[in-house]
Amino acid sequence: MRRLPLLAAVLALSLSACATVQKLPAAGDVHALLISIRDEDRATFDSLVDRKALKHEIQGRLVERASKDKRLSGVAALLAPSLADLVGESVVQPKVFKAVAEHYGYTPATKIPNILAISQALRQLPDGRICAISKKDGPCLLDFTKAPDGHWKLSGFEGDVSMLRLKG
Repeated sequence: MRRLPLLAAVLALSLSACATVQKLPAAGDVHALLISIRDEDRATFDSLVDRKALKHEIQGRLVERASKDKRLSGVAALLAPSLADLVGESVVQPKVFKAVAEHYGYTPATKIPNILAISQALRQLPDGRICAISKKDGPCLLDFTKAPDGHWKLSGFEGDVSMLRLKG
């Protein structure tokens, strides 16, 4: 009977370790993505972004947003694929995500956190993805999916779509 609490404690530690082990590799790729955004390194940025998934998600959100206005819903459904392609080419780039990062307090002068600190800002989702949060128990902001090559790629943006624009 005395072993039951000890066994429960060991099991709980093992489960939390699994989550951390899963988040550490993701944190490495998120760190690399943050560096690429800061340095406006398009090649590294592109290698860590699932452009197709991101375009699809943004397309759905644009249609959803436009469908709230009865006058635009039909036009939005018709134009959504073209808009998603335009968004994919013009919005999914380091400069745009640099503006998003600045909105959340990461300025060019801010030191990018190390991998361990980043892993603490990642949340494991039930479907296997990982999302980045800005504060404990806060909403997901960026979603990452493990690609077949083993890297975690940016696959979703849960912030306000209006933030996805070039500063100017």
